[in-house]
Amino acid sequence: MSVKTEPSGRRSVAVEVEVPGTPEQVWEAIATGPGISSWFVPAEIEQGDYGRPTKVVCHFGPAFQTTAAITKWEPPNRFAAESRDEVTAGPPLATEWSVEARPSGCVVRVGHSLTAETDDWNGQLESAESGWPAFFRILKLYLTHFPGQPAAAIQAVGVSAEPEAKAWDTLAGSLGITGAGVGEDRAAPAGSPSFGGRVEHTNATHHDVLLRLEQPTKGIAHVLGYTMGGGVFLSVRMYLYGDEASSVAKRDQPVWLEWMNTQFPASAEGLAGSN
Repeated sequence: MSVKTEPSGRRSVAVEVEVPGTPEQVWEAIATGPGISSWFVPAEIEQGDYGRPTKVVCHFGPAFQTTAAITKWEPPNRFAAESRDEVTAGPPLATEWSVEARPSGCVVRVGHSLTAETDDWNGQLESAESGWPAFFRILKLYLTHFPGQPAAAIQAVGVSAEPEAKAWDTLAGSLGITGAGVGEDRAAPAGSPSFGGRVEHTNATHHDVLLRLEQPTKGIAHVLGYTMGGGVFLSVRMYLYGDEASSVAKRDQPVWLEWMNTQFPASAEGLAGSN
């Protein structure tokens, strides 16, 4: 991964993925609130006069959201937005999405750019670039198996005082995904919340497993362990689809939160400190 730097000071990165579907189906997934929420994070597209989209709001947690002002809107092929980080007072971050039709589907491309005199803000671009591949795998699964279906999400995050590898072993063992290989069917043992499906992706370098769920209902699960800011975080995010998705999420979300806090007793204290 690298940041492209131009003589003007403009710095940019770009990531793309090929997905199934028509441009209209793909646009629905990347440029509407329900669509974005179905594979990324809860989101809304705010509208102004005459129904023109004006802002993209993404909710990353109870205490963190981003708002970007829409600067270009050309459905079903392209939109752009610009955001500002008021905390760091950094340069505006421009984001542009494009959808290009191909014989087998579409190519989705997202580019981020900013203008700065020094390399001080390159890390912001690199972080955005490194985060998209995991979400694009979810997008591709969503458009392959669940396009346009009603969706709801479950998320539980644990915080551990143990080293990342040991904390991951605890989480993976409790969910029945230790040593999981692509194509395998895995299910959590008794004592864990309902969880099971086919492994779609694993990462040998990082603690990262993606499953297409059959339990607690049809959906996608992303299980991740990572170190950030001196803490070890364990995340289970599930995207559920179909007519039962909302009721299942409402029923199981408290179960997952309680279970995660039991597995990682430092969770409550750690998450309170991170908000």
